[in-house]
Amino acid sequence: MRKNTAPESKPWIDPDDDDVEWTEDQFRRAALYIGGKLVKPADGTWTKPGRPISENPKKQVTLRLDPDVVEKFRATGKGWQSRINAELRKALGI
Repeated sequence: MRKNTAPESKPWIDPDDDDVEWTEDQFRRAALYIGGKLVKPADGTWTKPGRPISENPKKQVTLRLDPDVVEKFRATGKGWQSRINAELRKALGI
């Protein structure tokens, strides 16, 4: 018989059961529950901070546009929704 020569894999570490070292930043961003009630929601993810809170946040709306308009803006790449917003502002003179 041939001996298995495959490299041994590292053991899986379960973050729920094994020791994981948290940074101060991760503690600051973590959700806070008291008695099973959410007191402070998490800000960001385990590795990245959340987006800064805007003084003038945008509102999410549902808007129906012609397919060719959407395709044309999407073809311009990332940030196409912001470009639609800029064009609407320009058309309204604001």
